[in-house]
Amino acid sequence: MLRSPSLKKRSKPASTFRVSNTVVILNPAAGNEEAKYWQERVESITRGCLIHITSHPGEAEALARRAVGEGFGKIVAAGGDGTVNEVVNGLAGSNVALGLLPIGTVNVFAMEIGLPSHNLELCWDVIQGGNMRLVDLPSANAKCFVQLAGVGLDAQVVKETSLAFKRSFGPLSYLISAAQIAARQPPKLVIESENAPVEEGSFVLIGNGRLYGGPFPFFKHALIDDGLFDVVVFKRLGYLEIIKYLQDVVFSSDIRVPEIEYFQTQRLRITSAQDVPIELDGELAGNCPVDFQIKEKSLRVLAPPPSA
Repeated sequence: MLRSPSLKKRSKPASTFRVSNTVVILNPAAGNEEAKYWQERVESITRGCLIHITSHPGEAEALARRAVGEGFGKIVAAGGDGTVNEVVNGLAGSNVALGLLPIGTVNVFAMEIGLPSHNLELCWDVIQGGNMRLVDLPSANAKCFVQLAGVGLDAQVVKETSLAFKRSFGPLSYLISAAQIAARQPPKLVIESENAPVEEGSFVLIGNGRLYGGPFPFFKHALIDDGLFDVVVFKRLGYLEIIKYLQDVVFSSDIRVPEIEYFQTQRLRITSAQDVPIELDGELAGNCPVDFQIKEKSLRVLAPPPSA
């Protein structure tokens, strides 16, 4: 079972109640005391499953890939959106099912599929229940993501928000960073897609699901299993204007302002003459140029049944 000696040190020993086809990959993403708390919570809920605790970026992806090779049928991402992203990149292309135990700052994908994000026991019941949902699997420059990608403003905010800052202020840290860069001149992004009604923008958000930044229905017509990206383009606007319009989009029933374009597509390419960062599920993922593609219903997710 995941033979690396270093992994054994961070794994919970098997018990007589171990669920043999399930492995949990836990990212406490907190200080020592809080990390210990989350480890104990997850261990008590999963009742004998093999657990691996990550200690650095990229480890969850490597553990997930190894678990696929070892023949596990379910890989559970216990953490926030970044942990889910890494685990998905590790199991992409396999028939292994993704389970979610949402802990940490935010787990928007868990909200998207209808999990009770503040009740880990019920989330574990969903994983054990085995109800499978096939959802789309998008990628950007061949790196997978599940919920959202951003080119421009929010990626710059992620880039400039330190881990220590996030630990101190939580989600508020991103707003503070956004305020600090608001006076800068935004980049010019070139948008290429056969469905795009606009060729340029200052900031682009690409959604697989409806939610952005929490329980906010930002992408009004998005479905996570329709084989389409939902794209929101902020035209040639300053950052302060973009921040204003972000609020308008979140709290309106549809997008009607001329400064914003909304469209759906299967493929998208974004380029820029400037050094513009990209974020995938809240994690930095390089810079432009970026090519987006989507594989319809290619990710198996353990989700609540429709009746729930």
